[in-house]
Amino acid sequence: MATAPDVKTAPGGSASGLLARERTIAGPKFNRWLVPPAALAIHLSIGMAYGFSVFWLPMTHLVTNPDMATCQNLSFFQELFTTTCNWTVPAVNHIFETFIAILGVAAAIWGHWLEHAGPRRAGFIAALSWGGGLVIGGIGVSIHQLWLVYLGCGVLGGIGQGLGYIAPVSSLIKWFPDRRGMATGFAIMGYGGGAMIGAPIAVKFMQYFSHNGVPGVAGALMVLGVIYIIAMSAGAFGFRVPPNGWKPEGWAPPAEASHPMITQHHVHLNKAWKTPQFWLIWAVLALNVTAGIGVISMASPMLQDVFGSKLLGVDITTTLTTAQKAAIVASAAGLVGLISLFNSLGRLIWAWASDFIGRKNTYYTFFILGIILYCGMPTLGHMGLAGMFVISICIILSMYGGGFATAPAYLADIFGTQMVGAIHGRLLTAWSVAGIIGPVLIAGLRQTQLNAGVAKNLVYDRTLYILAGLLVVGMICNFLVKPVKEEDTMSEAELEHERSLQHEAPHVAAGAQDAARGSFGFGGVIAWALVGIPFLIGVWIAISKAAALF
Repeated sequence: MATAPDVKTAPGGSASGLLARERTIAGPKFNRWLVPPAALAIHLSIGMAYGFSVFWLPMTHLVTNPDMATCQNLSFFQELFTTTCNWTVPAVNHIFETFIAILGVAAAIWGHWLEHAGPRRAGFIAALSWGGGLVIGGIGVSIHQLWLVYLGCGVLGGIGQGLGYIAPVSSLIKWFPDRRGMATGFAIMGYGGGAMIGAPIAVKFMQYFSHNGVPGVAGALMVLGVIYIIAMSAGAFGFRVPPNGWKPEGWAPPAEASHPMITQHHVHLNKAWKTPQFWLIWAVLALNVTAGIGVISMASPMLQDVFGSKLLGVDITTTLTTAQKAAIVASAAGLVGLISLFNSLGRLIWAWASDFIGRKNTYYTFFILGIILYCGMPTLGHMGLAGMFVISICIILSMYGGGFATAPAYLADIFGTQMVGAIHGRLLTAWSVAGIIGPVLIAGLRQTQLNAGVAKNLVYDRTLYILAGLLVVGMICNFLVKPVKEEDTMSEAELEHERSLQHEAPHVAAGAQDAARGSFGFGGVIAWALVGIPFLIGVWIAISKAAALF
């Protein structure tokens, strides 16, 4: 992204390679506002995870004229290796769950390593893993081997997701101690918005590479993989880290007496994840995510089932024409576009707001407002107030995204900034658990009620009340979060040892106060334009799709 700015190396020689952390320590000509676009380049790329659903149906129509007698009732294991039968939607849908699960595992395993290796090395490996995983997945589609798609997109792609997600977090928090929420909100906003850009591009590529009626899924995956390798690598090489001890000119850390929930000490990863504070915040994130995923996973069918012909202003007893049915489906698709938009923008807005009202109060807002909205949505459905129903879903999804973006700043407040990236990596296992349990729970509840004879327009009522109950539990967990005990924080000797593992030269830290006073410059404008223009195009596409609702 940005050009290298007067980077200082270790005394007595050159730095050990372009990917070494010591090569990324900022010099006095660097401006900290060049770091967010580098982070966005990575998060907009891995954010395509939310747009992967555009591949599911096309992936079930890759084999022309299959032998239906042979292909009926294949087991999942058989689908992994068949070359003559089309895959089913459930078989390919588990790819999403796979890379979300691997995301959390990878972030947890390599979070500590990342603190020492630096964001450039982690970001570059993430680029090779996520982009390369898509290329391997495309090859798997081309030879019709589902196991290879799982290995590429699911496993290798999941590793890229995990490393790419946490790579910018620690650096951003250290660059913006005065605006922790806003800084992480910028980056994680990209993850929510990646699908707004990537999904329409993927659809265009599938159309372009289609041949003889077979969707061009393989070509789309491989080209997207190459694009993401380039974009994420550019972001990785744009990363800079502040010297230890750096702080913005004129800024002083808040006094602990007036801000007891913001520590000026640091907790080591090995102790942090054993504290009750960590597991309470883990539960807070897991419950917020589970409730949000519940709405994401059923938003489109819920709108159609609850309102149906009412979306067109037509009486419910009227027999719909084909065109009217298509208009209802288009309206539901418009909701999906709005969800992507609010999921993305909510990450920045709520995280930025947390800088003013505090992280704990921000999560209180999520839970209290969420409980009201979840409990009110069944009534809105019964009253036929589709507009208010849609607004409720949009607010809920903004808080779903906001929960992700506020979590790193919450961790930095409680555990300090020294190892916040590694601690955040462990926390993301909450996402992995919620990403698997949430959709299964919601789908199971829906099917159970349908089997019991509950009408389609009423089947979501109980589910929404259960999701509200999860938020009540989350609110209790948030209430129980207290500052860590002093004996859990690192001593000065332990902190110095941890910092020594980052291979930072003493003379660099000594000049910490002179760093990041450089001008923004033309390079900064280009860096922000390269991530901002695609994001705004994605916003426009989402708004255009949402127009079908109105």
